[in-house]
Amino acid sequence: MDKILAILLAGGAGERLSPLTRNTAKPAVPFGGIYRIIDFTLSNCLNSGLRQIYIMTQYKSLDLTRHIRDGWAIFSGEIGEFIETMPPMKRMHDDWYLGTADAVYQNIESIEAEAPESVLILSADHIYKMNYSEMRDWHRRQQADITIATIQIAPEEAGRFGVAQINPSYRIIGFEEKPAHGHPARSPFDPSMVSASMGIYLFNTKILLDALRTDAADPHSSHDFGKDILPKLIHQHKVSAYDFHDLNAKRVRYWRDVGTLDAYYDANIDLVSVIPEFNLYDKAWPIRTNPPMYPPAKFVLAYEGTRMGVAIDSVVAPGVIVSGARVQRSVLSPGVRVNSYTAIDDSILLSNAEIGRHCHLRRTIVCPNVRIPEGTRSGFDRTEDLARGYTVTESGITVIA
Repeated sequence: MDKILAILLAGGAGERLSPLTRNTAKPAVPFGGIYRIIDFTLSNCLNSGLRQIYIMTQYKSLDLTRHIRDGWAIFSGEIGEFIETMPPMKRMHDDWYLGTADAVYQNIESIEAEAPESVLILSADHIYKMNYSEMRDWHRRQQADITIATIQIAPEEAGRFGVAQINPSYRIIGFEEKPAHGHPARSPFDPSMVSASMGIYLFNTKILLDALRTDAADPHSSHDFGKDILPKLIHQHKVSAYDFHDLNAKRVRYWRDVGTLDAYYDANIDLVSVIPEFNLYDKAWPIRTNPPMYPPAKFVLAYEGTRMGVAIDSVVAPGVIVSGARVQRSVLSPGVRVNSYTAIDDSILLSNAEIGRHCHLRRTIVCPNVRIPEGTRSGFDRTEDLARGYTVTESGITVIA
């Protein structure tokens, strides 16, 4: 993947994930026990052979920056490899990042200094497996100026996505943003499906830089790739559609935007299934992170008929202690402690949370470092949970911050 510069957009506030994003950026939110959301896109880069990476940060980025420093300092500057976080430095104007395109524009000098052949724009807050070198090969075969990754979805789901209009030679000729009518443009890759944009863009560098400068001079632009840059470029350049090849290799293509509490909960809880939709145990496509420096998990105090330290159908990270408690279908992150006579069902306990005795948590997310008092019940009565100041989603997921 020589001469390709990867740019990860990681500055979003993630307001729909609040309170999980109250103190950190959305890409730094924990996922799957030991990971952060950004680890999945970064692992795709590493496994694809990308070794030159910029990460555009903005909102509450300290936790994210430290995660990158401690877990991803694996590249060698001696041979031109790097991973750099790029906060707003106001080099091009006096504002913070105003949109996805403006974040890249404000770092245009850094891009030019690397002189890449092409630039890969990625979101840092999706869960999926993808070999970006396959997208690059397609880009070259199609002799495209820009390639947009698309995923096949059922026509009835089109109202939640931006749908690409693609001609038989796989050139994108238009977009329908969340089409409300019943006949969205069908995909040439599968006429029974439609092709939705994944927010993954591969640009020939000169075309990207020219487009960014033009957009920056437009006072009416929102400076967003999807809303402003790409709709104009599809009429000026050859923009090709790349059909997502899912390396997860399951029955359904897996690409998740865990941008809401319900979506985040569902994606985490799926991991405890006997055969989960997303495979974390794939040695051919490993997911890298900053490994937690904790001792092994421990399950203690087993007294028949009174209490038993046990976790069933659960993901349990290092440093967890389940002491005389029962855990079922849950995700326990590093450093979690669950005390005696407590039951945890279908829940997500984030790092260093401690659950007191005689508690019963059901369909609950507990934020990092939270201490749950003895005798607490959550996830059973929406009114009671709201009265305690907890967050409760539409589907009934309780979040304790």
